[in-house]
Amino acid sequence: MIVYREIPQAQLCRELFAHFQRRQEVTKCWRKAGGAWVIRDIAFVDDWSEQDYAALIHSLKRSAGTGGLVLGAFLDGRLKGFCCVGPGLFGSRGQYMDLSELNVSQELRRLGVGKELFCRAKAFAAAHGAQKLYLSAHSAVESQAFYRAMGCVEAEEYDRAHVEKEPCDCQLECPL
Repeated sequence: MIVYREIPQAQLCRELFAHFQRRQEVTKCWRKAGGAWVIRDIAFVDDWSEQDYAALIHSLKRSAGTGGLVLGAFLDGRLKGFCCVGPGLFGSRGQYMDLSELNVSQELRRLGVGKELFCRAKAFAAAHGAQKLYLSAHSAVESQAFYRAMGCVEAEEYDRAHVEKEPCDCQLECPL
């Protein structure tokens, strides 16, 4: 049985991710070309290096320590999924909260863990005054299919920092 719980800042360390499999084999991605979204054959394996884990943990600690949400999905006490909603509102009308992370370990994908984490992230954002959840989301066809199924659409406003950090991501929003 999956147990969902907030992860305190003090528990965010590399060892927490010892049984988490980030790996994603990507074959097709969405790209914007001439103002229209198209699917391109783009093949690569997406996985995290130790440097990526260090940056992730730093970011999660910052969010957990400043009023954001870091929520984990645990199976037999092992982290198998997590999401992070950054603190504070942004956007021209203060309408967004940032879903900066939503990841499910490879062996538990397509079993509802991501959906539950997403729904809990939405509830957190709504309870903190947001009208929409903002996502700079992986452009892989499978990732985009998940977010579209959750009700996401192309963002009305693009957050410049997200676009600069991950120019190939799809900028999405989800009404709350």
